[in-house]
Order: sequence, then C-alpha cells, then structure tokens
Amino acid sequence: MDARFVLAWSLLILGFCGLYPYTVSAQLKQNYYANVCPNVETIVRDAVGKKVEQTSVAVAATIRLFFHDCFVQSTGSNKAEKDHPDNLSLAGDGFDTVIKAKEAVDAVPSCKNKVSCADILAMATRDVIALSGGPSYAVELGRMDGVSSKATSVEGKLPKPLFNLDQLNTMFAANGLSQTDMVALSAAHTVGFSHCGRFANRIYNFSRQNPVDPTLDKNYAAQLQSQCPKNVDPTIVVNMDPISPNTFDKAYFKNLQQGKGLFSSDQVLFTDTRSRPTVNSWAVSTTAFETAFVSAITKLGRVGVKTGKNGNIRRDCAAFN
Repeated sequence: MDARFVLAWSLLILGFCGLYPYTVSAQLKQNYYANVCPNVETIVRDAVGKKVEQTSVAVAATIRLFFHDCFVQSTGSNKAEKDHPDNLSLAGDGFDTVIKAKEAVDAVPSCKNKVSCADILAMATRDVIALSGGPSYAVELGRMDGVSSKATSVEGKLPKPLFNLDQLNTMFAANGLSQTDMVALSAAHTVGFSHCGRFANRIYNFSRQNPVDPTLDKNYAAQLQSQCPKNVDPTIVVNMDPISPNTFDKAYFKNLQQGKGLFSSDQVLFTDTRSRPTVNSWAVSTTAFETAFVSAITKLGRVGVKTGKNGNIRRDCAAFN
C-alpha cells in the first residue's frame, strides 16, 4: 500500500480528505476525554490490537487512512473523497480498524457518541505504528468529524509517486510541514504495499535512453519486473519495503541508500543532495528518526482540524449523522 502521505501521505479527519490548507491548530490536547471517557486510549488500543492480529495489512492501511483521512461513503450522486482515484488504494482494513475501535468505545455507556471518529483514527494510527515496532507517543485529541466529503476536494492535494523534492516540499509546506517533517513522514513506506501500476514507469519506460530508472538498484529492478511483468493484473501488489515490510523501522532509509526506494518520490530523498544528509543520518540512528517522526506526525495531526460548528461527532464513522 503506497502510504506516504500520507503517509504521506496523507490527511486529517474523516470526511476531510487529503492535505488541507494550513490553519492554526485548534485546541487539541492530551487526555482530552479524561472526564468523559477516561479509558478511551486503552479501549482503542485493545481493539486495534485485535484487528492487527487478524491481518497485518491493518497497520499500513490505518496509517495511510490517517494521512489521507477520507472516511465517508458516497451519498446519492455525490462521490465521496474516498472514491477519488488517488484514494482507491486505501485498503478496507484501515476503515475497518476505525469502525471496530469506534464500536468498542461506544459499547461503554459513558463513552457512547462522545469520542469522534477523527480522534479514534489518530489514536489507532499511533497504536498500529507501535504494534509494528515503531515509536509510541502521546496523541493530541479534541477533533470533530467532518460534515462533507467530495472527491473533487482531493485533486492536487496528495503527493504523487513521481514527485521531485521541490514538489514534495511545496505540498508539505502549504500545510505547515518542513522538509524534515516530509522526510520523516515518508518513512511510513517502511510498511505496506503498492499496486504495480504506481511505479511501472520506473521499470519499463522511464526514458528513451533508460527504460529502467538508473537510480534503481539493478537487482531490485529485476525483482520488481518479475513481480510486476508487463500487463500484470492491476490488483497485484508488492511490498513497499523489500527488507522488513511488516516492521516500522529505519530500514526505509537504508533502502534509499541502496537504490531500493519503490517510488521516484521515495528515491529522490536520497538522490537529491538537499535531503540526502537527513536520510543518511536516520539510516544509522533509530532514536533520531523516531524523534523526528513523532514530531512530524504530531504536527500532521493538527492540519485541517475541525472543531465546534465546523464538525460533529459521528454516530457511524462511515456516514454523516
């Protein structure tokens, strides 16, 4: 699952998909539900743990959903954000993770209809990252759920696999995120998978002079060609991280050093000398990477937050009230 941006790539909160224009952070805070649903984080963590035990796909799917945050079903003739082509790769297990956690929270009488789906997604994202070997961190809470979702709102707001560093920086900067934040969040590609069509140009028709992208490791390119032959079934997927695809770790950066970034937008983080020092630093220091990632995903969680009359708490995470 090609999950940067959500991950990267991705963004925030159910029914507001993709990257919103940067706004001043609403009044989010830790322990927001202390007086209403004090055990909410434990409830969510337990529900997420059960889902991950059922399928490891839930890890990357939930992270990607947080980055894209498009969690509304279409109504009538309107196409919801999740129906936009850029979001069709969102695995159903990400949605199901949030739905299961919401059900668990609402099963507690004092918590019923008190906790937003947006906050549940934020907590679930933290939990799948920790469960897959990544850092655990305090999550700021207090979001409302979105009251609209249109496929047209996605266009131009999600990073593309072919983006260069300038394009990545421009998109993230528009949301108050730095190059360092962008590189850290890109490491969400240390878990998950991608459909072959998302990178086929790199292994078959990169340019007239070089059918295969020369920044790709030759053995890795051959491996990808064997997994994704021409005219391959469009449902076929490959791991984003060829080394440790189910573990949230710094292997992503080591892969970039070796020419094993799956997307051009991954590999450019090493080939471009402006971001290469960060890649090299985090390839050898788990502590430095995890510290930067926690900072970045916390900032990401403040983007486009809905509060007050701009949102509500959904009774059903997959539909408007």
